[in-house]
Amino acid sequence: MSSTPNQSTSRQFKKLLQSEQLEFICEAHNGLSAKIVQEAGFPGIWASGLSISAQFGVRDNNEASWTQVLDNLEFMSDAVTIPILLDGDTGYGNFNNMQRLVRKLEQRHIAAVCIEDKLFPKTNSFIKGNAQPMADMQEFCGKIKAGKDAQTDPDFSIIARVEAFICGWGLAEALRRAEAYRQAGADGILIHSALSVPDEILSFKQEWGNRCPVVIVPTKYYATPTDVFRQHGFSIVIWANHMLRTAVAAMQKTARTLKEDEHLLSIEDKVAPVSEIFRLQNAAELQDAEDRYLPRGAEDTCAIVLAASRGKELGELTEQQPKTMVSIQGTPILSHIVDAYNAVGIKDIVVVRGYKKETVNLPNLTYVDNDDFAETGELHSLLKALQSRKGPAQSTIVSYGDVLFNKYIPQTLCQEIDDCAIFVDSNWQEQTSYARLGGFTECTIPNTRKAFNAKIYLKQLGNKIPKESIHGVWMGFLKVSPGAASHITGIIIELLAKPDNRKAGIPQLLQELLKRKYPVRVLYTAGHWLDINSLDDVVQAGSF
Repeated sequence: MSSTPNQSTSRQFKKLLQSEQLEFICEAHNGLSAKIVQEAGFPGIWASGLSISAQFGVRDNNEASWTQVLDNLEFMSDAVTIPILLDGDTGYGNFNNMQRLVRKLEQRHIAAVCIEDKLFPKTNSFIKGNAQPMADMQEFCGKIKAGKDAQTDPDFSIIARVEAFICGWGLAEALRRAEAYRQAGADGILIHSALSVPDEILSFKQEWGNRCPVVIVPTKYYATPTDVFRQHGFSIVIWANHMLRTAVAAMQKTARTLKEDEHLLSIEDKVAPVSEIFRLQNAAELQDAEDRYLPRGAEDTCAIVLAASRGKELGELTEQQPKTMVSIQGTPILSHIVDAYNAVGIKDIVVVRGYKKETVNLPNLTYVDNDDFAETGELHSLLKALQSRKGPAQSTIVSYGDVLFNKYIPQTLCQEIDDCAIFVDSNWQEQTSYARLGGFTECTIPNTRKAFNAKIYLKQLGNKIPKESIHGVWMGFLKVSPGAASHITGIIIELLAKPDNRKAGIPQLLQELLKRKYPVRVLYTAGHWLDINSLDDVVQAGSF
């Protein structure tokens, strides 16, 4: 029987249980194994208590709590569209626990639960089965009734697992209990046996007839031909723990080989490629979702971080390292900057080093050295970074190696279509670093309600703007489009050709753009950044 994806899993399982042909379901113990079982073509999954506890690394004695089992089931349910039958042990308690279990299983779209008539905490049926006590039959019937009363989905199934053979009670007791459980409302009976031959379960089925569906687990009597089960009219065969046991054998062999060989050559062609893991995880779906929902532009954007100067204002903190490597909560300032860029998908990051350059050595960054940092300024560092770029021009965000910022800043700049764009903090009265960063700004529109969705451009930048004309302070960010990159590079070269501009900074570049009537787009914000320019700033950065 094939599953129907648009049909509820509980309905799918009920059809399996009532099928006129013998059906097969297979064990799984987590989301990955569940998906593998579904892809193999099985119409249902047995969420094995043994396997789930084993993958947690604990014994099959209810050492994994029922809520931990539920959490695991949720991942399994999310991974597949076929029904899951939970090996629910004894129901994790009395009738009250059983009712809560059924409600929680329905919430997670689990199709059915199988409970066994032993005592809580349970012991695996294949460990000293004859010594295990059975539950009181009437109490177990009450548990079944409570579960059926609790279900809101009419197709949710409860399978009663009869352990009479396991515990040494024989056929008569197995039949007596099975009939009581059927009358209590069980949708099916799982008859269990620890013998290596199917004699017990066959004798049970002959006496039982077709009163209700019968499920079997031929783990011990595995040599029995499947046609025997068909001929006797069983409903479902469960391959109960073979996914886990296969995985354990493979992992043990691989671990031993790796320990002995100390290289990967002997196993690489015997294990699943990483691409197969990505496929099973549905990585392609995430990529499609990122393309659909995430802001575009970040993947084609590079960042240039100007970090060549020492930062004398921090005193002893920068005697052996530049300011960008000063620790904030145990992590260099530069790491915080890189994390903010990475958070929006910007992985191509160029850092311009200078003072104590050997200490600026974070991984996965491109480094450009300005060995003349003591005699040159920001534009010289920026020019080196721009000229180091190879291949097609990219959108570029320029920032400082001592300015922390919220990921909102680069995320917004990535979406900006103007050739040049800057961020301006309209809450300029709260900022103390405007002088170092080039001063105040006057823009075409102040940051008011009228500015929302309006195109705003820079009019002036500097420290001589009348107070009544100040609209904010430049935050130290400059975004340049691919089309403007070569033009901006040419302007920088012209500026640096003049001896007086040897120590020029980005503010001088922006002022030159204004002189040439080159539009500079302004994006307003209030806060979301911190220029670390004093010891007080270092302390404040700890809570940024």
